Amino acid sequence: MQQNRQLELWVGTFVLAGIIALLVLVFKVADVKSIGGAETYQLKARFDNIGGLKVRSPVKVGGVTIGTVSNISLDMETYVPVVTLAIDKKYGYFPETSSAAILTSGLLGEQYLGISPGFVDEGIMMLENGDFIEDTKSALVLEDMIGQVLYSIGNEGDK
Repeated sequence: MQQNRQLELWVGTFVLAGIIALLVLVFKVADVKSIGGAETYQLKARFDNIGGLKVRSPVKVGGVTIGTVSNISLDMETYVPVVTLAIDKKYGYFPETSSAAILTSGLLGEQYLGISPGFVDEGIMMLENGDFIEDTKSALVLEDMIGQVLYSIGNEGDK
């Protein structure tokens, strides 16, 4: 009877370790940084085309992740996508001369939003919670670029 109880204890320990490992894996895949979350402020940007950008895509400056895309909506007056960014406050605020571009990691990788900080000078304000980044560059759509190349090759053949 003692041997069965010891076997049950070992089986229970391994099952518990498996459940913990599975939870760690789920949190890693979901890219959960912390349960409480850091303090953030929001910036917004309008783009003509957001490509494959998604909510929870990273926001980076020089390759360093400083926040995430928290919302993507459509401005019903201009029919232009509006992207809301949640920037960690620990990275500070950006000048109003900053620009945002939708970039791709690798040739066919995931898309992320890159911010290029602008210059700071007298009279240049800092972007605060809810402000818009005015200078934006839309996503490059691979299908459009391939179409342009094929179109230009087709036109050269007509000459």
